[in-house]
Amino acid sequence: MTERTDPRITRTVHALEQAIVELAAQQPVSRISVAALADRAGVTRATFYNRYDSPLDLLIQVLYADLDRGHRREQDLRAEGTHSAAEMLRLTTAEVAEHVERFRTVYRQALQDPADRGVYEALVRHFADYAMAFMARSDDPGVPRANQEVVAAFMAHGFAGAIAAWLGDDTVTKADLVDAAVACAPYWWT
Repeated sequence: MTERTDPRITRTVHALEQAIVELAAQQPVSRISVAALADRAGVTRATFYNRYDSPLDLLIQVLYADLDRGHRREQDLRAEGTHSAAEMLRLTTAEVAEHVERFRTVYRQALQDPADRGVYEALVRHFADYAMAFMARSDDPGVPRANQEVVAAFMAHGFAGAIAAWLGDDTVTKADLVDAAVACAPYWWT
């Protein structure tokens, strides 16, 4: 017999996730109170604290869940084996750009407020973790022998910085971001 999640819990989590995205699109997450978040979601503060530590914690979970959906699509494409490594790099970079575009107002709010570094830092952590996993599974002999945590951090900060540049300049397009990121990827990434 499989365990089912109580539909009330699912509705509560969904309501909180929707509320944090709506509120974080209107103001930096550092300024969102638990009371305002709970009110928007139609739950009590206690219900919020039963699941999350802070509004930032909830927002990062929502953003990571969306990024993870993209990674699952990437794994499916890799399993098909129908795309070259260069095509996969472009597709996966475009997938991240689409994620940022879906949450554009949230990321812009976070980047404009120095107190909201947590969102940017979470994005960097996510990219660094991804880079570490990529290097661990790569059989390319060109993967650096240098400290891979440092290599991953370098790449993660670069990609997150490119995203910040894109979001900070309305003349930069999503295609510009993808082209720049692909151009800057190390040869061994493909």
